[in-house]
Amino acid sequence: MTLFTLLLVLAWERLFKLGEHWQLDHRLEVVFQRLHRFSLAQTLALTLVWMFVVWGILWLAQGLFFGVVALLLWIVIGLLCVGAGIKRKHYRAYLQAARQGDSHASDQMAEELALIHGLPVDCSEEERLRELQNALLWINYRYYLAPLFWFAVCGPYGPIALAGYAFLRAYQTWLARHHSPLQRSQTGIDFLLHVADWIPVRLAGVAYALIGHGERALPAWFASLGDRHTSQYQVLTRLAQFSLAREPHNDPVQTPRAAVTLARKVTMIVVVVVAILTIYGTLL
Repeated sequence: MTLFTLLLVLAWERLFKLGEHWQLDHRLEVVFQRLHRFSLAQTLALTLVWMFVVWGILWLAQGLFFGVVALLLWIVIGLLCVGAGIKRKHYRAYLQAARQGDSHASDQMAEELALIHGLPVDCSEEERLRELQNALLWINYRYYLAPLFWFAVCGPYGPIALAGYAFLRAYQTWLARHHSPLQRSQTGIDFLLHVADWIPVRLAGVAYALIGHGERALPAWFASLGDRHTSQYQVLTRLAQFSLAREPHNDPVQTPRAAVTLARKVTMIVVVVVAILTIYGTLL
């Protein structure tokens, strides 16, 4: 059921999901707006309660109508948690503004795409575009690769793990948009996601290393296995940049496009690997 649900969700997301309607991040804003104090304990409690609610709904649906209800719930959870509909919309708006030479609009969209880690200010255009590439690669990881990992690896508990990860991702995004870095640090959200991202980042890094300059990327990947302090964002984007070394970094349209093309290739590789492992019974 995992593979069938995964393929259906990805197909639906690619064809129809553009905007916030089917985005869990948007649906949870009404909950986050009620929070006025922040702590790590609160973040953990909210995440566990959310995962328990998802587990309860799936448990109640177990066996209903020969499993059809449970399958539909798996699909709905996947649609809410996998995919970056609103980010795709911002990316298209950025490309349109860049083609038209509207620097103000393109800068505004670039800042939105790089909401979590931001873009450098006092730097060259090449460095700024490279960091925009990194932001796009990270969006692909956060909304596609990491959700696919948790959904596939956790088997029958995949939707629960996926919902928990998507909750943390949505909370971090909301905090980055509406609150100060100090308040965000009080929630412990960056630490929790750092732990949750450790394994999937390195698995995704293998794909980036193999696509890029293996003689340079693979040693960097092996070094990352013992690195517990570098942010997962830096680990992933450093490996991905080996694959983008030959791409231009001075064209405001082609530079981000190169990152998106690479990210799609890696996503397809991950889907194929999940399909093969599922067919051979390694994954449920």
